[in-house]
Amino acid sequence: MNYTVRPARSADILGIHRLLEPMVDRRILLGKDLAVLYGATQEFVVAEHDGELIGCGALHVMWEDLGEVRTLLVRDDWLHHGVGRAIVDALEERARVLGLRRLFCLTFEVEFFTRRGFAPIGEQIVDPDVYSQLLRSPDEGVAEFLDLAHVKPNTLGNTRMLKEL
Repeated sequence: MNYTVRPARSADILGIHRLLEPMVDRRILLGKDLAVLYGATQEFVVAEHDGELIGCGALHVMWEDLGEVRTLLVRDDWLHHGVGRAIVDALEERARVLGLRRLFCLTFEVEFFTRRGFAPIGEQIVDPDVYSQLLRSPDEGVAEFLDLAHVKPNTLGNTRMLKEL
């Protein structure tokens, strides 16, 4: 069962959107408009097998040393084949190239991320100056990282985790 992980192309966005839909329906991930996905094409890597997308994930830079692993998903029939691990490995390599030292994720998959070296975190892990700057971001993922009240309905049941690279 071989597959490849590669940077996403704009032609992959409809496939990423199709992968995302069942997770949105099950309330595991928040839906993303196509315009948002196209705008984030460069953040994504995809896993494919025989020309078909089987998984994806994105790395979003949040601050000088901090990034977020987001929109990580693997098609159900490809779970437990190392696809998620390979996607996270590719995102971590991108993070290192960008000079990031920490990766954040918000997840239901605590065991998976724990095996990848992530650990649950408390409420505030950035200094107050950075926090005040991040408050200005319109990005919902940043609001989730900051654990702001208006995104609490999005984060119920999720665990906030961090990995030092």
